Amino acid sequence: MKHILLTNDDGIHAPGLQLLFKDCRKLGKITIIAPEHDNSAASHSLTMNRPLRVREIDENVYAINGTPTDCVTIGIGKILEEKPDLVISGINPGPNLGDDVSYSGTVSAAIESTMLGIPAIAVSLAAESDPLYYENAVDFSVRLAELILAKGLPPDTLLNVNIPNTASDRIGGIAFTRRGRRLYEDAIKETFDPWGRKHYWIGGGTPSFDAGADTDSAAISVNKISITPMHLDPTNYEALKLLQREWADLLK
Repeated sequence: MKHILLTNDDGIHAPGLQLLFKDCRKLGKITIIAPEHDNSAASHSLTMNRPLRVREIDENVYAINGTPTDCVTIGIGKILEEKPDLVISGINPGPNLGDDVSYSGTVSAAIESTMLGIPAIAVSLAAESDPLYYENAVDFSVRLAELILAKGLPPDTLLNVNIPNTASDRIGGIAFTRRGRRLYEDAIKETFDPWGRKHYWIGGGTPSFDAGADTDSAAISVNKISITPMHLDPTNYEALKLLQREWADLLK
């Protein structure tokens, strides 16, 4: 029997995780190990300044008072008796496109799994507002999981999946994409407390997108499901060749 580990960055009670748990059970044994509370934008952080507590909420359902990466690390290293066959992180109620993946706890959980040698996907519903069409994301996640369990993934590779937040008959197919750029303007707000002291609030802002037709954000803009393969090795090999060729003697 195949074993799938589910996690997320929105917390153990997030609707996307619970709906995914319900439908994934047709694929085999399912275990949830997720943060107790919302850890959005936690990135790939590990908790190293305090002990972590694991609570068993139900059979094969565990909550950890830490980050998504903590959940994958402790889950695979200590809670589960054997490594799972697949890790699914999500379903995130918002897009993880372009530069978002640098901050995303959803994607980082999948990265951690891949580092541990287990195939992984990060799934996000590219929603900016209600209503949320979770059913489309759940259905596609189950189909994709079934395919990965049968065929595997390339070494050191995870899939970052973004699904349009629209009715199923409006989804325009699937695109295999590259990670684009998604930068935010005016994302830092100045606020003042009742005593007039200045504070800063990070979040929101107006996103600007990579205009490339083969990017994740371009696919979502035309209601296509975006599947972006991400590799663990971020080395820029063209830059490496240039530095070796042109800079080596200059730095002797």
